[in-house]
Amino acid sequence: MKITINVYKERIVKSLYLKKSLSCAELSKRIEKSLHVTTQLLNILAAEDYVIETGYAKSTGGRKPVMYALNPNVLYVVSVAMDQFVTRIAIMTMNNELITPVRIFELPLLNNDQALSILAEKIKQEIDSSGIPNTKFAGIGIGMPGFIDVKRGVNHTYLPTAGRSITEYINEKIKIPVFIDNDSSIVALAELQFGAACNTKNAMIVNVGWGIGLGVVLNGELYRGHNGFAGEFSHIPLLFNGKLCYCGKSGCLETEASLVIVVERAIEGLRTGQVTRLKELSVNDLGKTFLEIIKAAQEGDQFAISLLSDSGYMIGRGVAILIHIFNPELVILSGRGAVAGKILVTPLQLAINEFCIPSLAEHTSIKISALGDEAELIGAAALVMYNYEKDTKLSAAKLRVPKKMISAD
Repeated sequence: MKITINVYKERIVKSLYLKKSLSCAELSKRIEKSLHVTTQLLNILAAEDYVIETGYAKSTGGRKPVMYALNPNVLYVVSVAMDQFVTRIAIMTMNNELITPVRIFELPLLNNDQALSILAEKIKQEIDSSGIPNTKFAGIGIGMPGFIDVKRGVNHTYLPTAGRSITEYINEKIKIPVFIDNDSSIVALAELQFGAACNTKNAMIVNVGWGIGLGVVLNGELYRGHNGFAGEFSHIPLLFNGKLCYCGKSGCLETEASLVIVVERAIEGLRTGQVTRLKELSVNDLGKTFLEIIKAAQEGDQFAISLLSDSGYMIGRGVAILIHIFNPELVILSGRGAVAGKILVTPLQLAINEFCIPSLAEHTSIKISALGDEAELIGAAALVMYNYEKDTKLSAAKLRVPKKMISAD
C-alpha cells in the first residue's frame, strides 16, 4: 500500500509541538509506524533541521532513550486573539515564544462590515514586517468571539463575508493556511495542552472576559457539541433581572457577571459619589479601566473588591450548574479576568458552596490559570498545529525518502 511520507512527517512535527519532547518509541506509537520507519523519518527531519536531539530520558531499567524536540525556529505561527473591541497579533515559534512584540489595535466587531478586510491587512502587514517568508509559516490561527462554524470557517455573529468563508478570504489575501475557532474554545485548548488542564480528563475552562465563555474538556478532549457551539456559558438564562443581553434574550449570566458590567458599575459608582480611590474611568478603554479596577482591588479598595466579588459570585452560580451537569474534576478561571485571582475565586467558591450538592462540589477543584490573558494567543497557535496534518508544508521531493520507505511497513 502506498503512503504519503509527508503525512507521517507532519504527525511527528505536530506531536513534538504538542508534547515538546518525545522518544522514538513514543513517536512510533503516535504516528502508528514501526520503530524502523520512525527512526528514518526522524533522521530526515534532523537532516533538514526540523528536529533536534535533546538528550536522554530517565532510565526505567534499560538503555536510556534519546529524546527529540522541534527546532523552535524552523516553523512559525501567526497567532491572532480577538475580542469584541481589540485584536492582538503575534508571530510565535514552535516553543510558543514571541518573535516580535504583540501588535495590539482597536477593531470593533459589532456592525462593522470592514472588520474582516482590516484584519486581513493587519495580519499581512505583521508578516511582511517580520521578514519571514510565507513558506516558513505553518499557518494562521485566529480566536474570535461569536458562533463559529469551524469546518466552514464562518462566524455567524461577526465578520460578515458575503457568502465566503473567513478562512478562504484571508488565505486568498496572504497565501497561508488559516484556521478559526471560538475564543473560549481556543483558551480551553491552550489550558488543555500547556496549562492547568494538562493531563486532566474532565475540566471546565471559564474564559472570563467581556463575555463569560466556556471550554469543555471531556475524557481528555475538547468537546464542541453537535454543531460546534458548545460552551455558550454567557447566555445561560440564569436571572430574572429583565436586562437585555446583546444576544436578544434577557437574564443571561453575562448581564450580571461580565467584565463589561464590572467596568460599567465602576463608572456609575464614580458618577454617584461612591467612596473609592478609582478616578476618571472611561468606557471607551475597557482594558485599561479594568486593569485600574484590579489594581485598586489589590490595594484594598473596598468598592473595587465588591465589584469583582459580585461578578465572581454570579459566575459561581453558573459554575454550580456546570458541576451538577458535568461533574468535572477541575474548573479553571482563565482569560483576561484571571488576573483578578483570589478576588474572583473566593466569592465563586462561596456560590458553589451555596448552590451545589456538597458531595459533588467537594470533588471539584478551582484553579486560576497561569496563562491568563495570553491563553488565547497560545491557543490560536495550538489550533494551527492541531490542523497541521491537513496542510503539507514540505514537498516529498525535498524529503529525499528512500524507496523502501514508500510502502507501508
